[in-house]
Amino acid sequence: MKAFPVGPDKEAQLAQRMAALGVREADIEESFVRSGGHGGQNVNKTATCVMLLHRPTGLQVKCQATRQQGLNRFLARRLLLDKVEALRTGQVASELARTEKIRRQKRRRSRRAKQRMLADKSHQASKKQTRRSVSAD
Repeated sequence: MKAFPVGPDKEAQLAQRMAALGVREADIEESFVRSGGHGGQNVNKTATCVMLLHRPTGLQVKCQATRQQGLNRFLARRLLLDKVEALRTGQVASELARTEKIRRQKRRRSRRAKQRMLADKSHQASKKQTRRSVSAD
């Protein structure tokens, strides 16, 4: 019996990857909702969108890439495994750190910090002024 409308090799790869990451099918809560967007009457009337919740980690994935529910189930599991793998490797923490760094850089300076920065700039300019060569005229 085929669980997903993909080739047996892809299905075996998915099962192998799930076993490697320690994700069991029993830990996944699967629900179906109606999709939106492209697909016409099919997506509006049938529940082709797949939502997966991995209970141990609390990760949630939603997939409505195709008009077929079975293929969306397969793709959603792959997305979930990508998220679990990223969580395990600590990629999520580094991504959060990167966004926080950008947020700090873009944050507006306080008035005192701005005055201090401008004072340092003028002090540096005065030091450079003394290093300039004296003209003969």
